[in-house]
Amino acid sequence: MENKVFAHEVRVGNVPIGGENKIAIQSMTNVPVGDIQASVNQCKQLFDAGADLVRLSVPRTPDIESLRLVKKQLEADGYKKPLVADVHFSSQIAEECARIVEKVRINPGNYIDKRANFKELNLSDYEYNIELEKIHDRLLPLIKVCREYGTAIRIGSNHGSLSDRILSRYGNTARGMVEAAMEFISIFGAENFHNLVISMKASNVKVMVQSTRLFVQKMQALGMDYPIHLGVTEAGDAMQGRLKSAAGIGALLLDGIGDTIRVSLTED
Repeated sequence: MENKVFAHEVRVGNVPIGGENKIAIQSMTNVPVGDIQASVNQCKQLFDAGADLVRLSVPRTPDIESLRLVKKQLEADGYKKPLVADVHFSSQIAEECARIVEKVRINPGNYIDKRANFKELNLSDYEYNIELEKIHDRLLPLIKVCREYGTAIRIGSNHGSLSDRILSRYGNTARGMVEAAMEFISIFGAENFHNLVISMKASNVKVMVQSTRLFVQKMQALGMDYPIHLGVTEAGDAMQGRLKSAAGIGALLLDGIGDTIRVSLTED
């Protein structure tokens, strides 16, 4: 593709994302990771169907050991492709998952930062920067683990879960999504950690496309070249889910944007 937006290569286990590599195809399980056998079976089905990576949600501390057992069973059965742990609220869970799987997804809207209660926060610039310093300190252990284990991070900004701090300053907007991600990227960059993949997710196709284009523009203006993960979050099922995903992902691929994609359907 002549107009492809270049990204530096990020290694997720044995799968390269970005650079001159083909677009990596991802999918996800839709059973609790605590159901180990069902999770293993779904991962195998997805890998057999051609998925390069499979994502599992790890919402609770007990799920960490379940993830470890799923990974162990897959490897014992000859499945060596990488797994991704989807982590939201707990930095401790993220740090443990980063020791087990090849990639961890964190959401700047609810990871360390308080989940939105939709309360107006009138923070001064000084107070705002103090909050960023706290986030920086809390990310250091994760960065250390990821550096040690070679684990990649996806910074997944989500239109449906921006923090009150971001909402109060930028509103529930595409710009707010971009700024939330950029804050985290700046922290990782300050620690010279660049094994990052970035996504702008929304269930509204227009917002997903707008925020991704805006992010790429800002990233390029700052001389950055991180790989981009594309997907319409909670796209739904049946024809609606397929059309929304095709419209959002397809529009950005035509722009030359996107290094890995995942279609999120609420069905098998």
